[in-house]
Amino acid sequence: MTDPALDAETLRERAVASLVVARDRTTLLTSCVEDPDLTAQHSPLMSPLVWDLAHIGNQEEQWLLRAVAGQEAIRPEIDSLYDAFEHPRAERPSLPLLSPQEARRYASDVRGRALDVLERTAFDGTRLTEAGFAFGMIAQHEQQHDETMLITHQLRKGPAALTAPDPEPVTPYTGPAEILVPGGPFTMGTSAEPWALDNERPAHRREVAPFWIDATPVTNGAYQAFVEDGGYDDPRWWTLEGWAHVRRARLTAPLYWRREGGQWLRRRFGVTELVPPDEPVLHVCWYEADAYARWAGRRLPTETEWEKAARHDPATGRSRRYPWGDADPAPEHANLGQRHLRPAPAGSYPAGASPLGVRQLIGDVWEWTASDFLPYPGFRAFPYKEYSEVFFGPEYKVLRGGSFAVDPVACRGTFRNWDHPIRRQIFSGFRTARSAEGA
Repeated sequence: MTDPALDAETLRERAVASLVVARDRTTLLTSCVEDPDLTAQHSPLMSPLVWDLAHIGNQEEQWLLRAVAGQEAIRPEIDSLYDAFEHPRAERPSLPLLSPQEARRYASDVRGRALDVLERTAFDGTRLTEAGFAFGMIAQHEQQHDETMLITHQLRKGPAALTAPDPEPVTPYTGPAEILVPGGPFTMGTSAEPWALDNERPAHRREVAPFWIDATPVTNGAYQAFVEDGGYDDPRWWTLEGWAHVRRARLTAPLYWRREGGQWLRRRFGVTELVPPDEPVLHVCWYEADAYARWAGRRLPTETEWEKAARHDPATGRSRRYPWGDADPAPEHANLGQRHLRPAPAGSYPAGASPLGVRQLIGDVWEWTASDFLPYPGFRAFPYKEYSEVFFGPEYKVLRGGSFAVDPVACRGTFRNWDHPIRRQIFSGFRTARSAEGA
């Protein structure tokens, strides 16, 4: 969310604003329920909300107070409790975690000191402080955990604890169903975005064959046709691993969907409602996305194809920061930042379309791609291997674009997300593609 040309004072103001926005959201997500809901584990896939809260504070302390400012540890004895690699999520409720009150006090204490450090830090000298990177990294980290906490809110049982207005009604999309992306080279990744994380770097040239890509994400209505055509009962559409997972997990529809009285219903943040046919499908795993694409006679786009569709401007030959250009995201561009608690209808946000007219590449739903999570040529881990490097390999599939739960600071045209192909509690959807040889 930063422009390489910005001066230090503007970067400092952005860093403050990004940290404040993140903390306001953390406060909302941890104050809208009572303490028992904060300490409970609502799913073995997720941490108790109170763990996320203290972990946010602990990471901020380690990187901004200790690494940047060289200060002594405030609570060194809790470092191991909030080390995500030392304790799997399923084990965290059994740890001697800080209470909600203690976690709030600790995170607040760290934040006050971090803002003092930010005021005194020169944005030059070391790679950690250049262009305010460490502060941008921590704002992104907090927002990523805010999205994780929002996932936990969706998993929790009971009445709704969160509210938000629905997206504005839009005229139904009547444009082309798919768009041709011409073949040729383009620049993937970035070497210039100051707050880009290590797996987005460096910028490098990629050659891409021409391909067609869906103009919008696949909708609930389109996916429902796959379900009702027996898609979950036909091994033709599934990889061997996907079919084994479908049988083992007894999947029959997207997560949170159920059939009742001849209608499809879904549960969304404590509210049961009819599945809206025009919204992008949500809460499907990679295997489901891949099977739908095969059923439709198509495939998932590769990560390279996705990024070319999102960033490449054929008129200039350059790669934009976002589909709409280089300007930071605004409400007319994309559904981001938990402004709504659902995706907008497919075809929304024409102002956020790519140069070729592909819509909703940023926001609404994370989009599964066909690609494994791998490093770019010239990758260097920074500032620690555990952010990206330890996840590289075929066990993880790449998601791109962000969801309605992603804040703009943690979402850009180069941003890469990844997860196991069985995961569907995340806010994941997809769009499809097909090759266009000779185009």
